[in-house]
Amino acid sequence: MNGIFEWKNLGKVAVAIVFLALFIGMSIILGYTDTSIQLAYEAFTSFDGRNEHLIIQSVRLPRALIAACVGASLAIAGVYMQTLTKNPLASPGILGINAGASFAVVFVLSFFEVSSLNIFTWVAFLGAAIAAMVVYFVGGVGRKGLTPMKITLAGAAVTALFSSFTQGILVTNEAALDEVLFWLSGSIQGRKLEYLTSVFPYLLVGWTMALVVAPMMNVVAMGDDIAKGLGLKVGLLKLTVGIIVILLAGGSVAIAGPIGFIGIVIPHIARRLIGNDHRWLIPFAGLLGGVLLLAADIGARYIVMPQEVPVGVMTALFGTPYFIYIARKGFNKG
Repeated sequence: MNGIFEWKNLGKVAVAIVFLALFIGMSIILGYTDTSIQLAYEAFTSFDGRNEHLIIQSVRLPRALIAACVGASLAIAGVYMQTLTKNPLASPGILGINAGASFAVVFVLSFFEVSSLNIFTWVAFLGAAIAAMVVYFVGGVGRKGLTPMKITLAGAAVTALFSSFTQGILVTNEAALDEVLFWLSGSIQGRKLEYLTSVFPYLLVGWTMALVVAPMMNVVAMGDDIAKGLGLKVGLLKLTVGIIVILLAGGSVAIAGPIGFIGIVIPHIARRLIGNDHRWLIPFAGLLGGVLLLAADIGARYIVMPQEVPVGVMTALFGTPYFIYIARKGFNKG
């Protein structure tokens, strides 16, 4: 019986891979500049410098790869945060990780003359790490330690705090406002391949760690007491998960700004389609996250063409109703 489920899950992962490849191809072809499959093929096999070839190679391919990587990273981070906190609404955006990374980047942009992608990457990681530590510390104060409700409230408070700091900086620095406003809404438009290559090693480490500890998360999902009884070092595992979330969420913010709802919506969809076994859930959620962000980015190109809507606005359009559905479902159960 288990063999049947394994084959079914393998088939679902294979289908998700096909969809990811399909949407990457659509992202390369579709947009304001009219191109085709033939032109895309020629751009990589017989590049001749024409405008369409330049757009495909230097604009659309990096954009497609960035969307796939950021979507996968946010989805995986969301799965781990929801499992660890036992909170269906947990995500990098809700628990302050994105807000901390965003504040750090805006602070550096506003007060220092920095243009190095590597510096932005480390600044985003630092902001994400500080936010995570504050949330864990505040959520763990008092009786019963770190509970799902306390960590959610702590995350909301930290998000509000860092968001207020960010808005305060932007109000007093109009030049910074012009520079980062589009980035703060969450966007991959105009991002060069260098943005991804500077962060990709950290994302790769995060993905690898996520796959390695996935079997242990099946035990943690049953409760800390059971996990400890089975000999699992829960404290060390939680620290590892925290590092994974910081690498994936911090790296994503460094590339594309704070894109919301991917980390909330995708884990729930993935669980419905493939179940709660993290050995399958993690890679499947990553693939679905890439597909969803690619689809949102393609849609963002056509809403107000020739202008583009930031992809963060698109994810909010379909993510908000699902967020409300999840919240209502949770409250009804309670």
